Amino acid sequence: MQKLTQLNAKYRPTPWLFNEHLQLLYFDLVKKRFIRQQYDHIDYLKMQDGGETAITWVGSHLPADTPTIVILHTITGSPSSMRELVRDLHRFTGWRIALCVRRGHADLNFSIPQFNLFGSTADLKEQLDFIRLKLPQSDLYAVGSSAGSGLLVRYLGEVADQSCFKAAFAFCPGYNIETGFDKVHPVYSRYMAKKIIKRFVKKHLQGWSHIDNLKELLTSKNLTEFHVRYYQLAGFSNYQDYTLATNPMHVFKQIKVPLMVLNSQDDPVCHIDNFAPYLPEIQAMQNIAVVTTKKGSHCAFYEGWRTQSWATKLMADFFLSQK
Repeated sequence: MQKLTQLNAKYRPTPWLFNEHLQLLYFDLVKKRFIRQQYDHIDYLKMQDGGETAITWVGSHLPADTPTIVILHTITGSPSSMRELVRDLHRFTGWRIALCVRRGHADLNFSIPQFNLFGSTADLKEQLDFIRLKLPQSDLYAVGSSAGSGLLVRYLGEVADQSCFKAAFAFCPGYNIETGFDKVHPVYSRYMAKKIIKRFVKKHLQGWSHIDNLKELLTSKNLTEFHVRYYQLAGFSNYQDYTLATNPMHVFKQIKVPLMVLNSQDDPVCHIDNFAPYLPEIQAMQNIAVVTTKKGSHCAFYEGWRTQSWATKLMADFFLSQK
């Protein structure tokens, strides 16, 4: 931690992005339009049950022993929406980037009708097996962004000291998925629920004909309503089984690798109050460090007139310190 000079200086947001809403809207609606990062290629993977995922790559030309950063994307993420994070981490570290794309994202076919907002650790393990087979000499690091941090933490807890990652970074996590959606700003909650329903449910209605509560699911007005109703889409018969298999906070105390977590106190999506119940337990874990800032919004953290990400520089420096 002493090597991370950023943590000894105050984070100062871009002056004209002075509140959480401006930061978030700029991140989601403006900045993404100007990122020209191209991917080298994409590998399409068939999971053991026949489902489809993918891995998109940057830095494929690098030497075989160059470290690789595995990125787990946001709740509606895609290679297109994750370009800024991919570009910055590649630029700051000089390492290879592997973006793991979950089922149904980036127009992947729902060859098996199954969709989990937070992804599946079984799928992730298959993706990681593919990466390790392809790059046996490369040390692996991981970043989970927003919903992707839930998948990352769930994986780290499930595998404990068998993790293939040397270090990991959870970016703007929501912590407990059973309560976190209740605290999302209502405007963003309605917007995101509508976006998820349109992109992952309505677009594939024929594949969801077996869902008992499909009509109710389609009328969900916010993220909380959608989340408690969609468990059959994720392959579970009830909500309790879904949360037991998915919630990262059920297993986080088993994490063994170095993990840094970053939250902003003004995050309107993954509210800082989600962190409070776990503070005493996390303080007792020597391998986890939680960094909080007064401002930064959700996955934004822009600073300077050129709107550079303060957060991605911290991720890169953290990984370099663990090399």
